[in-house]
Amino acid sequence: MRRAFAILVGVAGLIAAGCGGGSKPATSSSPPAAAGPIHVSSDFGPGAAIPRVYTCDGRDVSPPVRAVGLPAATREVVLVMRDPDAPGGNFVHWDVAGLDPAKGSIALAAAANPSGAVAGRNSFGSLGYRGPCPPAGPAHHYGLTVYALGQPSGLKDGFSAGDVAALPILGQGTLTGTYARR
Repeated sequence: MRRAFAILVGVAGLIAAGCGGGSKPATSSSPPAAAGPIHVSSDFGPGAAIPRVYTCDGRDVSPPVRAVGLPAATREVVLVMRDPDAPGGNFVHWDVAGLDPAKGSIALAAAANPSGAVAGRNSFGSLGYRGPCPPAGPAHHYGLTVYALGQPSGLKDGFSAGDVAALPILGQGTLTGTYARR
């Protein structure tokens, strides 16, 4: 009797161990991964100087931004421009949400205020874009980061760049330029 019980327990254990391990794909609540990196570009290249026109020494208008390679599930795009070299660190120059990911990409013209976009509050305390304006000295780095979201953000005018971290981010890409005032 003991031997029959031991065999029965052993068989039941093998059956239980096999459950859940079959060929069915595992389910997950995490978002789908991006098919590839999101490529962000402008009229300056990675590590290159940001043209003066986009700074406080020029016209202080936003640069053109293009992003390609957005994940297929992207429902909204958010853009944030930060200066990590600022004395307080991560000084926000621009944050805009509500960008339409039509055809897997975005294209913002220079000085554009895209239709339907939501302007966030920058570190200057105003809405919209304010360009690089570092103190005289070494060049600061400015990261233009594009975030692909899996659902609409619900952000309203005046949101902060810090609000972006809590959003369902599917992927991101960054272009970093530099600017120095002598």
